[in-house]
Amino acid sequence: MDGLMMNFPLTLAHIFDRAGRYFSQTEVVSRRPDKSIHRTNYGEFHQRTQKLSNALVKLGVKEGERVATLAWNHSRHLEVYFGAPLMGGVLHTLNPRLSAQDLTYIMNHAQDAVLFVDDCLLPVFEKFRQNVKPRHIVVFGDGEAPAGTIAYEQLIGPEKPAFSIPKLREEQAAGLCYTSGTTGKPKGVLYSHKSLVLHSLAAALPDSVGASQQDVILPVVPMFHVNAWGIPFIAPMVGSKLVFPGPHLDPASLLQLVEDEKVTCAAGVPTVWLAILEALDKEPGRWNTKSLQQMVVGGSAAPQSMIEAFEKRHGLHVLHAWGMTEMSPIGTICRLKPRMRKLPESEQFRVRATQGFAVPLVEVRAIGENGNEAPWDGKSMGELHVRGPFIARQYFENPAEEDKFTRDGWFRTGDVVTIDGEGFVRITDRSKDLIKSGGEWISSVDLESALMGHPAVKEAAVVAVYHPKWAERPVACVVLKEGAKASEDELRAFLGQKFAKFQLPDAFVFMPAIPRTATGKFLKTALREQLKEFKLG
Repeated sequence: MDGLMMNFPLTLAHIFDRAGRYFSQTEVVSRRPDKSIHRTNYGEFHQRTQKLSNALVKLGVKEGERVATLAWNHSRHLEVYFGAPLMGGVLHTLNPRLSAQDLTYIMNHAQDAVLFVDDCLLPVFEKFRQNVKPRHIVVFGDGEAPAGTIAYEQLIGPEKPAFSIPKLREEQAAGLCYTSGTTGKPKGVLYSHKSLVLHSLAAALPDSVGASQQDVILPVVPMFHVNAWGIPFIAPMVGSKLVFPGPHLDPASLLQLVEDEKVTCAAGVPTVWLAILEALDKEPGRWNTKSLQQMVVGGSAAPQSMIEAFEKRHGLHVLHAWGMTEMSPIGTICRLKPRMRKLPESEQFRVRATQGFAVPLVEVRAIGENGNEAPWDGKSMGELHVRGPFIARQYFENPAEEDKFTRDGWFRTGDVVTIDGEGFVRITDRSKDLIKSGGEWISSVDLESALMGHPAVKEAAVVAVYHPKWAERPVACVVLKEGAKASEDELRAFLGQKFAKFQLPDAFVFMPAIPRTATGKFLKTALREQLKEFKLG
């Protein structure tokens, strides 16, 4: 027997109309490239987005065609986030930090029909423009558009602020994001309307991100990085004020936005927060951050030392999250369970440095080397598998990568983890970064987190280097803070307080900066290449 509930499709149309109807006066703030502030609200956004949908129809965009953006975080970009999928198109965000070669591959693989590009990013586009063939190029900006392109305001200006949204299916494609491609070619993840709606609902819950109409949210994470972790959908759904930083992601600019707009929640990768911590330590009291209730950190593991430093020195709460492009992206959130508040402070910080437990609608398991599920004992390691209604079941037009999906319906994340009895996941490494020395596993993530707790260390990345006796040994690549000093012996002794002797790095390589991926993660493939001739033993 079936239930007798309405067949109500889960589409972005509901989130869009809800924002316009109930939160029309709620502000959307954007910092322009010239650092001036632009203010609009969900009411104006609702009208302008419908004008955009009408314009896209006139440009000949058909159902399922990809509408690409090469843009920073701002209100016009938000309009495309809804304007494209509401008329049947597929939003496809492009990362301007990628190489021209990767951007060429991604655009041609996606077969983008239209490209929306920031005027300040036109130099990036020019590097690969001759290699891609979108039918139309639309420029975000306030001046004249270059020859062969259309100015955004001229595109939507003549259109009516009312659009008849077609009958959308909840399984219909709505968004497309590509993985960073650190191994092999970037892979496309094709989101449906339903997956984006369910992800927004799960992420907005109090024990997840916890967004509401009382919040002012600053997505530092770019809108080209997994849809800014879903915030451009979550905020309009619940009525949160949005504050977009534009291209200005330096600590001073971000902290000034927090103060001026009374931001309550901000989200970004660890490298962003490490830079902000350094700025706050250098100039304590310069910025008023009292409104900031939580800083969501994801993208890679956050060092426990950073979480402690924000709390103890500045009274700021870091909320640790984990996810992947294939997961829309949120998979786990680390919030202490009520009885954990009675634990010693040091133990609470240890738990908060884990990735937390799964958000609603996500299931997790760890599969050991023997192919069996690892027990949830906090010690047994295995590859993390996930499944749920907003997790990819395959890649877009890429059958070669189907080994990432198990026969029984799970996605293989490539992260090696332990899961404790409470369900808290702790990532010990990426499977390709885990170091096996003389038959013993060594976690590079644990070593990195501990190293960044040293007062002289700004950043640290640990990689495996060939050893004639032990096969692999860890080598630490270290960036010191400005004006700070630390020797190999000092750092080895510091780590020796927490790690067994066999786990300690065989060498420390001091460098001015650690190479990063386009999304701000440490690029360990580049480090391994730099150290391939490094002699140990």
